[in-house]
Amino acid sequence: MSVHELRAKTGGTEKITINLGVVDLGQIDLLVQEGFYSNRTDLIRTAIRNQLATHAEAVKQTVARKTMVLGLQRYTRQDLEAVQAAGQKLQIHVLGLASIADDVSPELARTTIDSLFVLGVLQASAAVKAALADRTH
Repeated sequence: MSVHELRAKTGGTEKITINLGVVDLGQIDLLVQEGFYSNRTDLIRTAIRNQLATHAEAVKQTVARKTMVLGLQRYTRQDLEAVQAAGQKLQIHVLGLASIADDVSPELARTTIDSLFVLGVLQASAAVKAALADRTH
């Protein structure tokens, strides 16, 4: 799965804040003014995507080495109840988006999730996030 496919499947965005020096900001504004980019955000997104493309192979190898899910991983109440019934625990490792359904109770999450490592975004209720706080890396 390419980074572009991942971006299309997740559909959401996250806001980040960066601090830039005045000279860098002036250069960005000049490129926008000259029509190279539609706005500052367009330039910054393009620069980030170019860097991610440059390092795509390293990302792919690291994901494989660390046995991470690349993309979107959803956990429903039924998924976690099946894990509980089997007497197992999950070690969740996701690069992208990990989603725990809203109907998962904090107790069920603690019973079934041994560790949680997400590079990207974790979508879960505040109560579930709090219940897993000591298991999140």
